[in-house]
Amino acid sequence: MLTSIMDHLEQPEILEAMYQQNKSAFEKEFEIQYPLHKENKVFQFWHARIHYKSNSLQLGSKQEIVFIIICSLLAGLVANIPNYTGINEETFFSRNIAFIVFPFLSAYYLWKQEKSLFKILLVTLLIIVSATYINLIPHQKTDSIFLILIHIPLLLWAILGYAFLGNQTYDTQKRIQFLRFNGDLIVTIGIMFLAGVVFTMITFGLFELINLKIETFYIKNIASWGLAAIPIIANYLIHNNPSLINKISPTIAKIFTPLVTLLLLVYLVAVLYTGKSPYSDRNLLIVFNALLILVMALILFSVAEMEKNKLTNFKLFLLLTLSFITILINSIALYAIIHRLLNLGMTPNRLAVLGSNLFIFFNLVIVGVKFFQIIRNNENLDAVETTIAKYLPVYIVWIVFVSFLLPLLFQFK
Repeated sequence: MLTSIMDHLEQPEILEAMYQQNKSAFEKEFEIQYPLHKENKVFQFWHARIHYKSNSLQLGSKQEIVFIIICSLLAGLVANIPNYTGINEETFFSRNIAFIVFPFLSAYYLWKQEKSLFKILLVTLLIIVSATYINLIPHQKTDSIFLILIHIPLLLWAILGYAFLGNQTYDTQKRIQFLRFNGDLIVTIGIMFLAGVVFTMITFGLFELINLKIETFYIKNIASWGLAAIPIIANYLIHNNPSLINKISPTIAKIFTPLVTLLLLVYLVAVLYTGKSPYSDRNLLIVFNALLILVMALILFSVAEMEKNKLTNFKLFLLLTLSFITILINSIALYAIIHRLLNLGMTPNRLAVLGSNLFIFFNLVIVGVKFFQIIRNNENLDAVETTIAKYLPVYIVWIVFVSFLLPLLFQFK
């Protein structure tokens, strides 16, 4: 990227194409060179552009707004299928809630990046196969079915990632950008949801004053459409206003990283002091896997925040400590999982929990080693992000295995 920037300083169209192709990589390499070329007009222009902070909300083109409205209406239509067909709501949403969101987010990026017909058909086929599969599996409450209901949404998330990456499927910087996008999306959805709750409470209160009960009508005919549209609108706002939104997740990580580190340290001491394993229950093991993912997310967004601000040894030691404590606690959890396997036998759920725990554990160990090397050798923080990004295909292969092959091996029991 750096060589290309220097080679095309007098070719603005090529520089713009490079920037649009991978903004994060372009900005990172540009910042390295800028101090050496401050007097260059081209560098001055790009520095002003990259660091320009807009205080107004950008809404994009009219075509994009129309596309978002159509996607929101279609998502609302899918969410209201039980209302219009009489299908049991619990059964429908337990199997299809992810299809209210991910297909339309994928469609947005396929449309926005003008991907080839082959890739559009591939994404469409994968979504159709997933929807057909999850709705045709037996309606039973077994470990295999439970695992499918958890992992098919993760598969749809991976399909969204494929659409998001465009023609840069193997670009680690683009993968990192996708991971950061997920954090921004979750935060933005949360804010919009809370705003919607407040609006709903005010609406109920106003109509209550004139003795009109609108709760049932409102929830079925208004709230259900609004809830379906929130992720799509949140994604649209993030894409068009990155400078306003992409600071939220790193800031949250900056606040919660020391808190989570302290919590896990106290928890580790409590486990060692009592001598009791809290991981005898399978649901707790699943929750702990979610905790591992949270720690990885905190590390990713903390690194993003550190790249933008002054790098300090304290922050590095904090992240190294967080990684080390989590690895220790995870070792106890792994012992408990293996103990359950040896004493209670193999089940789909135990195998899935063990596999996912091992994959996250190895990834966390590699990240911890990278932090140690950065502190010892004063290396670049990019190594941590690259490690996380390169590991993503491992998770996707495991998701596919648990979603399709594992249930077949255990005959959906």
